[in-house]
Amino acid sequence: MTQTRWLRRLLPWGVATVVLGLALQAARLPERSRAAAPNPKQQQAAERGRAGLSDVVERFDAELRQQWQASGVEPAPPATELRQLRRLSLSLMGTIPSLEEIRQFEADPRPDRLERFTDRWLDDPRFADYWAERLARAYVGKEDGQFIQFRRDRLVQWLSEQLARNRPYDALVRDLLTTSGLTTGQPAANFITAASANEEIDENKLAGKTVRAFLGQRIDCAQCHDHPFDHWKQGDFAGLAAHFGQVRWTLVGVEDKPVLDGVPVEFELTDPATQEKTVVAPRVPFHAEWAPATGSRRAQLAAWVTHPENRRFERAIANRVWALLLGRALLEPVDDLRDPPDQPDLLDLLGSDFRAHGCDLRRLIRVIVSTAPFRLDSTDPSEPPTDVAPSAAQGEVVGTFPWNSFPLARLRPEQVIGSLLQASSLQTIDQNSHLIFRAKKFFQENDFVRDYGDLGGDELLDRTGTIPQRLLLMNGRLAREALEANPFSAANRMVRLAPDDNGRIETAFLVCLTRRPGAEELAWFREQFAESRNQAGRDRAMEDLLWSLMNSTEFSFNH
Repeated sequence: MTQTRWLRRLLPWGVATVVLGLALQAARLPERSRAAAPNPKQQQAAERGRAGLSDVVERFDAELRQQWQASGVEPAPPATELRQLRRLSLSLMGTIPSLEEIRQFEADPRPDRLERFTDRWLDDPRFADYWAERLARAYVGKEDGQFIQFRRDRLVQWLSEQLARNRPYDALVRDLLTTSGLTTGQPAANFITAASANEEIDENKLAGKTVRAFLGQRIDCAQCHDHPFDHWKQGDFAGLAAHFGQVRWTLVGVEDKPVLDGVPVEFELTDPATQEKTVVAPRVPFHAEWAPATGSRRAQLAAWVTHPENRRFERAIANRVWALLLGRALLEPVDDLRDPPDQPDLLDLLGSDFRAHGCDLRRLIRVIVSTAPFRLDSTDPSEPPTDVAPSAAQGEVVGTFPWNSFPLARLRPEQVIGSLLQASSLQTIDQNSHLIFRAKKFFQENDFVRDYGDLGGDELLDRTGTIPQRLLLMNGRLAREALEANPFSAANRMVRLAPDDNGRIETAFLVCLTRRPGAEELAWFREQFAESRNQAGRDRAMEDLLWSLMNSTEFSFNH
């Protein structure tokens, strides 16, 4: 019996024990308790990360206000704090906040409680794990590939560790491009072996992936011919690929082999017509002075990619982080940017601050979630034109979205399942949850994402919902289990422990939508509970209420 099948058989017994313990432990709904005291070292790190933050946010917002004025659009009003809290939780951890976290947030009287929750969640292991998976998809895609050569799970774990340490992003990228050794002991080497087949490293695949993942541009078509719409030439692509020409997979893992069996190793191109081979020397398509003359070829390329003057590097990660936080990129597509404009634009403003603060990803996140677009309501009051013209100083159009409101973004599959699972619990589902419960969550997430439709490495592309996805939410096993008012469920606790029907309805709205019901909503659902003459009827009314909320458009979007 495989380990997976053994765990699946064990889970029902373990889960029954866990939920019984949770039911006995939880004698009432989570109250408005005080937030946990911050770790002094984490608090000091957060304060360093916020130094001068208001200045860059004000410059960003001021430039954006000029765009709105020039384009004749009006900004939306500020979103409520609870809505911003929901955005933060979905963006940083892939799930809506728990009732426990909402109570802690509302119990904090300090005016900067949103900033404090941002700091708290950036230190949460859930953030490191969630963003490690998001970055891994940009770097190596979703597929596991050949197990012997490529260990995607080890790469994701390594990325999570780097994010937990808040390691500078440029150092992380250099490790991905230069690390040698076995993929189990040196997990960063999996970036190289992800581009392998039959123990051969594909230099062309690595060249295309390097530029796309770390510089935010697609040059793949230049592998076969000069780019028809851009300045990239076939020689540019070949020169980049040549930096990986000496990489080999050996018994000790990834190695750079300048000489093999006494013969110098070079990257060669084969003419498809004559089959003649031509040696291609490593070269970069612009600013060759950024690449050092010493070190391995991969190290030279890594230094060029991450060079302090390479605006493409900082613009690419700023654009991707913006997309992960707001659901769509500041400039689209996220991995096919134009060359940096002559005059710095909004993306440069984010990127230069990121670079000036040691390529600190958490700093970049703090800046973006403090800007107006993240804080505004998702309702656009002005119905702007389809295109937004830039001012002369901006240099480049910030897409066709004016960013005068928070963009409506459909939840990605992992956010849907994360929110479903969290809505089925009043306590926070995190690393402190029971091991058996976390294992059950792991299997449920994988099964749901597979059935719902995994978006793979293109998860940031615009997409529409499908009928099978809606049916899975309406009638799927996981959704049904989340709604059921059994003796150990959140639905059961809301029915029995809330003081009255108003409390039951309000708690359900907070758990599912991170907001309280409006007057009409409250009145309508109160009628449903009023028609219930016994406990079973109230259970059914709660199940119907939760079903309505979890299948609402509001639940399925980040807004």
